[in-house]
Amino acid sequence: MAKLLFMGKLFIRSLIVLLALLVTPSSANTWPVEQRHPFDQQLQQARELQYTPLTSAQQHWRICVLMPHLKDTYWTGINYGLVQQAKALELDMQLFEAGGYYQVDKQLSQLDYCLKHQFDAILLGSVVPDLLDRYQPPINKPVIALVNRVNHPQINTRIGVNWYQMGYHAGQYLRQHAADNSQVALFTGPDKQGGSDLVEQGLTAALAESTVKIMSVHHTDNNRNLYRDQINQLLASATPDYILGSAVAIEAAVAIVQQRQLQQKVQLLSSYLSPAVLRGIYRKRIAYSNDDSVVLQGKLAIDVTVRELQGEPAFGDIGPRINQQRIDHISEDVLSQSLAPADYYPLYRVNSGD
Repeated sequence: MAKLLFMGKLFIRSLIVLLALLVTPSSANTWPVEQRHPFDQQLQQARELQYTPLTSAQQHWRICVLMPHLKDTYWTGINYGLVQQAKALELDMQLFEAGGYYQVDKQLSQLDYCLKHQFDAILLGSVVPDLLDRYQPPINKPVIALVNRVNHPQINTRIGVNWYQMGYHAGQYLRQHAADNSQVALFTGPDKQGGSDLVEQGLTAALAESTVKIMSVHHTDNNRNLYRDQINQLLASATPDYILGSAVAIEAAVAIVQQRQLQQKVQLLSSYLSPAVLRGIYRKRIAYSNDDSVVLQGKLAIDVTVRELQGEPAFGDIGPRINQQRIDHISEDVLSQSLAPADYYPLYRVNSGD
C-alpha cells in the first residue's frame, strides 16, 4: 500500500511538471525533449515536449558535478553543455571525474566532499547504479542523476535517455537493413556499467524475431587501445557482418577494418555519436549512429537542477529524444545539440563572479 501511495505521488508530481512545461509560452529558444514514464524503468512511454530554458536564476546556486570520466567525447559534450548553461545562468559549478567506471571508491570520496562542502545540489554521473547505497552518511542535499541510472529512493529526477531504447533503435536499423542470417559482434563498454548492459538488452529485444544474430559480446573500459586489441582478436578468427559498439570502439574499428580490407564485408554501427563517428558517416565508413544530443543533455541538467532548487517538483526521467544519424540522413542541428566544438577542452570550474 505504501509503495502504491509513493508511486501515486510520483505520478502526480510528474504530471504537474508536464503541465507546467506544456503551458510555458512558446519561444524560438526551446529545446526538444521528452518525459518518460514510469520513472527509472526499462520499458517506458515517452511524451515529447518543447522545453523553455530559464534565462536567469534566483541566486548564484552552487552545483557539484560528478562524472565517471572525461576520456571520450560523450562526456566532453555533456561537460560543454553543463558549462554553457552554468555560465548563462551565472552559477558556480565544480566538476570532479572519477577516472573510469571501475573507480567506485574515488567517486564515493568525491561525493563525500560535495556533500560536506558548500554546494546546493549534486549532479551525479554515477560509475555504478548503487553508488548511493554504498555511501554511509546521510544524503542531505538534492541529488539528480546525470546520464546514468542511480537506484536509490532519494533519486526522482534523471537527465538522459533510455539506454535500452538506444540498443533497440540500433536493432531496428539492423532489422530494416541487414540481410537474413547476418551476424553482429558487440563492443558496448564496461560490463554492467554505464548503459552497456541496457544497450545489449535493447538490441537483443529488437532482434528477437529476426534472423539477425548476435555472435559475440565483448566488454572493456572505454579505451581505444583495449578495443583495438579486442577487435583484432575477433577479426583474426571471424568476420561478422556488423560491428556495433560504443563510439570509442567504432572509432578504433574504422582503422582496423580498412587495414584488413574488410570495408565491403563489415559494416560499423555506433551506439552513440562522437565527432569521429560523424566524420565516419560523412565519409561512408560508418553506416549508422544513435544520437542522444549530449550537449543538450548537459544544458538541460543544469536548468532542471536550478528549477528544483527554486521549488519546482521533480522532473522524473527527462532528456532529449533519440535521433539517428545515417549515411543517407544527417540532422541539421547535429553540430549544435550533439557535439562540443572541435577545439573545446573540458572545464572543471565555473565561477559566476569571474
